[in-house]
Amino acid sequence: MTTSNVESPLDVAQIRADFPILHQVDDEQHPLVYLDNGASSQRPKSVIDCLSDVYAKHYANVHRGAHRLSGESTDLFEVARRAVRQFIGAASENEVIFTSGTTMGINLVARSWGDSNLKKGDEILLTEMEHHSNLVPWHQLAERTGATIRAIPITKDGQLDLDFLPKLLTERTKLVAVTAVSNVLGTINPVGQIITAAHAAGAKVLVDAAQAVPHEAIDVGLWDADFVAFSGHKMLGPSGVGVLYGKEILLDEMPPFLGGGSMIDMVEIDRFTPAMLPAKFEAGTPPIADAIAMTPAIEYLEEVGLERILQHEQSLAAYAHELLSDVKGLRILGPEVTAKAGIVSFVVDGLAASDVATFLDGRGVAVREGHHCTLPLHKKLGISASVRASFYLYNTREEVEKLSDAVHAAVEFFG
Repeated sequence: MTTSNVESPLDVAQIRADFPILHQVDDEQHPLVYLDNGASSQRPKSVIDCLSDVYAKHYANVHRGAHRLSGESTDLFEVARRAVRQFIGAASENEVIFTSGTTMGINLVARSWGDSNLKKGDEILLTEMEHHSNLVPWHQLAERTGATIRAIPITKDGQLDLDFLPKLLTERTKLVAVTAVSNVLGTINPVGQIITAAHAAGAKVLVDAAQAVPHEAIDVGLWDADFVAFSGHKMLGPSGVGVLYGKEILLDEMPPFLGGGSMIDMVEIDRFTPAMLPAKFEAGTPPIADAIAMTPAIEYLEEVGLERILQHEQSLAAYAHELLSDVKGLRILGPEVTAKAGIVSFVVDGLAASDVATFLDGRGVAVREGHHCTLPLHKKLGISASVRASFYLYNTREEVEKLSDAVHAAVEFFG
């Protein structure tokens, strides 16, 4: 584990040169310090150029035309699918479904696999740290089927209390849905251990990897996950595109979620036959340019190196812990830095999270405030909102210092 005084393994100055948006200065001459990467990352010039290039030179609808532009778009679209397959270690391109994002991928599984496999009396096992996108679709599934929701509790230091897992996993458990990394606490969960236990109980597992795939090397085969969902916009890619990975044997058995063009093999007035994978789950016109631009995003991450990215982010988180620890009344949420990713969320006694975040924004420091789509987690922690700083490969130690200085100033100003 990287500590705060270890030199970064990345050439951050060179990386920052690739991101045009980072070189902004606001009206008060504060350089932009972008620490809201947990919500959405910024994009390197290669991704921006790719999007422009697709629209300027190659754009047409995919899989539908006999003309040259359609062929070029289709080829680039499928190149991106292969890039994703290799990036996450999937066995086949048939296991890579392009969606609009993590939320869409989870809803697809809930509607298709869930509606087909759950009934009254079955149980869905979640955790207390899940994002609403990995809670609400299962609530809706439970309402439709009569299934019951249960949850793995968290410990006082913000980790999953896996001592409860043997009691919670029963013959009634049909699905376990768990985040790989908490978007608030930064906790890195033992996904492989949870999957092994769930499979031993006969349950399937969906992993919300939105906060993991952009920051650490993921191999869905080594995890043995049944489903994995993540988003492009958190991993240097465009917004509006995401990926659902699913084991081919499961996807083959699942009915289509959406109906329309592209997802059919044959249609008559009174019946239809769905297409083969992956088209079966990609109804309508897909996010063509956005999906194509996933290729340069993945290439960028692979060139820098996911292991080095995680090491850099954890070093920044450790430095933030160190600098913020002497702020009067400030409490950092989640575990120690040895058990978390590059996310540092905190509350300050007597101060509203919105006031702190607004004050920081006035000094050019962009952070997130609110419940971060984790109302049950915040209720468990006894708070209504928190401030979150989330780091990525282009952030620096100097930016952590600016964060700390701004927080100190906010406490003094409001205090």
